[in-house]
Amino acid sequence: MSDKAPALNEVEQFGIERIPDADRTAGPLDLFRLAFGGANTFATCVLGAFPILFGLSFQQALVATVLGLVVGSLILAPLAVFGPRNGVNNAVSSSAHLGVHGRIVGSFLSLLTAIAFFSISVWSSGDALVGGAHRLVHLPQNDVTFALAYGVFAVLVLVVCVYGFRFMLFVNKIAVIAASALFVLGFIAFAGDFDFGYQGAFPSVSTPGFWASFIGSALIVLSNPVSFGAFLGDWARYIPAETPRRRVVGAAFASQIATLLPFLFGLVTASIIATKAAPYMDPAAPNYVGGLLATAPTWYFLPVCLLALIGGMATGTTALYGTGLDFSSVFTRFSRVQATVFIGVLSIAFIFFGRFAMNLTQSISTFATLIITCTAPWMVIMMLGWLTRRGWYDADSLQVFNRRQRGGRYWFAHGWNWRGMGTWLTSAILALLFVNLPGQFVGPLGDVAGGVDVSLPVGLVLAAVLYLALLLLFPEPRAVYGPDGPRLVRSSDTPVPPITGGDPAGPVTARASV
Repeated sequence: MSDKAPALNEVEQFGIERIPDADRTAGPLDLFRLAFGGANTFATCVLGAFPILFGLSFQQALVATVLGLVVGSLILAPLAVFGPRNGVNNAVSSSAHLGVHGRIVGSFLSLLTAIAFFSISVWSSGDALVGGAHRLVHLPQNDVTFALAYGVFAVLVLVVCVYGFRFMLFVNKIAVIAASALFVLGFIAFAGDFDFGYQGAFPSVSTPGFWASFIGSALIVLSNPVSFGAFLGDWARYIPAETPRRRVVGAAFASQIATLLPFLFGLVTASIIATKAAPYMDPAAPNYVGGLLATAPTWYFLPVCLLALIGGMATGTTALYGTGLDFSSVFTRFSRVQATVFIGVLSIAFIFFGRFAMNLTQSISTFATLIITCTAPWMVIMMLGWLTRRGWYDADSLQVFNRRQRGGRYWFAHGWNWRGMGTWLTSAILALLFVNLPGQFVGPLGDVAGGVDVSLPVGLVLAAVLYLALLLLFPEPRAVYGPDGPRLVRSSDTPVPPITGGDPAGPVTARASV
């Protein structure tokens, strides 16, 4: 393995092919920086404000936040092992469990998630930047200034993503430290107004409606780590295969636990806003960023602008990078750079159209929640697939789709593994039926749990039970399990077809300097 990482001014040309061992110069700390940096932003602060918005006291909200964050981090962390093991993103690795063609599920889930979170990042950071600048230097708050802010964010993010992994990692190394310092400065700015004993609408846990608000708050927090599930392989594929798995999993887990910083900032400031500027915390029309600016001391307006810029860059780059990579994994005629530019331009167009023509800022948040609900069962299939396969994968068979070939260990039934696909479809559809987002989207079974949104638990548990049951009742071919055989489940003697057709050489791997 080479000890020298590529220069920052080299445009990354690696796409969906396996990253060669010599080019895997990242480590678990880099994974931590990217995953933490992507969530250490205002968007996470907005999620942190929801427990207060739901009527919880500060102490109740803190417990719900910690609970949701720990559980979500535990669900996410195992998804980090696929990148180092296979040297590809998680969508490509999912071929082993969903089939050669079934892997497009992971690609489109991550594609949609990335576009949604890229939009949310640009909108929230742009609003905070314009609002802070208005309070600081009286910059007008109109469509022109908002459009300029969105445009600057979007173009900067696109440039970083075109350069690729190394440049994105460089940006996040700075962003993690800078944004964290600005959040700490924010705690100092709001310390005089903070009341640890802030009382919400529920004096005790026996108050009607408490558990619905508590569980709903924990699930909102839990959804943030889960949203990274499809992306971890995008970054972890640059980690050497021999890196101890516990370090990789630990880095992914720690990256989400560290987001307690922005979550806590959102929680603290939301309780202050609810006390000093209550109209901004109206559940019918919440405006956390506006409330933050209304209650912040004057000297903190500049840090707010810097935090918006830095955080928006970090979140936007981690989202859009995965978008280009996954688009190129489905439409292999596109290189990673071409796919990134193409999707980036479309995403920027969507940001402007959705904000100024259709006012979709609330709808995109709902859309992101629904995508995450569908992603959770896919994550369970991946984790249980790793467990039953003992972490063994055939690198050549994983590339069958990319080379437009047929056959191999993961061909199953015409390129589809109906065990994994059936589990995902059933679990995702039923989970959507239990979604309860008042005023936005309520599924037919959304009120079954007394108004509590239990869609994520339903999707996670159902996927686990159904997938293992199908593997037991309808064993997969022995060849997919490698030399040590299956764990927990049985295998069959079904033969696998040889790999034929396509381009055995696979995608071209090269670098270009700029």
